[in-house]
Amino acid sequence: MAKPSKTSPQLKKGLHPRNPHRARYDFPALVKSTPALSAFVKKNPFGELSVDFSDPDAVKILNKALLNHFYQISFWDIPKGYLCPPIPGRSDYLHYIADLLADTHNGNIPTGKKVKGLDIGMGANCVYPMVGHRVYGWQFVGADIDPVSVKSAKLLVDTNPTLKGGIECRLQNNPDNIFTGMINAKERFDFTLCNPPFHTSMEEATKGSERKVRNLAANARKKGAENRPSHAMSHTNAKDFTKGKGKPVLNFGGQNAELWCPGGEAAFVNRMITQSADFKHQCLWFTTMVSKKENLPAIYQALKAVGAKEVKTIDMAQGQKVTRVVAWTFLDKDARDLWCSGWGA
Repeated sequence: MAKPSKTSPQLKKGLHPRNPHRARYDFPALVKSTPALSAFVKKNPFGELSVDFSDPDAVKILNKALLNHFYQISFWDIPKGYLCPPIPGRSDYLHYIADLLADTHNGNIPTGKKVKGLDIGMGANCVYPMVGHRVYGWQFVGADIDPVSVKSAKLLVDTNPTLKGGIECRLQNNPDNIFTGMINAKERFDFTLCNPPFHTSMEEATKGSERKVRNLAANARKKGAENRPSHAMSHTNAKDFTKGKGKPVLNFGGQNAELWCPGGEAAFVNRMITQSADFKHQCLWFTTMVSKKENLPAIYQALKAVGAKEVKTIDMAQGQKVTRVVAWTFLDKDARDLWCSGWGA
């Protein structure tokens, strides 16, 4: 296998150039599309309109407004306590996948229902399939091990006319499986995507929350003021804050399967790589988010062991946070060219 190539984003800092959330939030426009947001919009200490990103209710209604305003998704809700993801960062991943497909397609981004993606762990929020379908017209299968998440995602798809016929929600009955049981015998996917569980246990997730709270408080004291929530980056990076008596609050929520799994990110991605080899001719590009840079060497070694033909690492910078997408394919260039010919010009 060739040494993994590295694809840098067009901008070293900030969201993808095609991401509509790069600018500051236009709260008057968002309130106009979703009036319920008005109750949460106030001027911050700098005299700018904003919301309290430490408030889960504020984050949730902001998500509703963003999905409605930018993607014409008129109904969006999630069960209490389930993951409420930052829309700007989720959108970024999809735009980089579009670039990945374009690199395999003479620089042209393939759009429409001929392109099909598989979202591993779609969650109750179903954000990746919804945004991907609305922006690029792609077809999606969303998979999850949680029946409540699948039921919630299906309700979102069925309720929004703009998503009609674009997304299928599937329940993964075996939590040890990732692709097995989700990719049917004669089914082909142009890409997969996944935001793996990050932590190894709930205890670790809680400690991470407490650590971030301490760091945020120390940083605020150092600056002599609260951190300034300047624009979309505030939404992308905000995870753990304090409310009440200093108790950590995960303002984006999340169930166990959304936050942690045995072995954490490293074990989950390794399992994904191993199972991907069983479907090497049924998917053009397998991809996954990798939050921990130190996991990359083992990931590259695992990809070499299963015989991946090409591996790409795509850096993504979202505010102060830097993460990456690792993509791999088992198809050589001729097979990729033949595959892409089905998309048309």
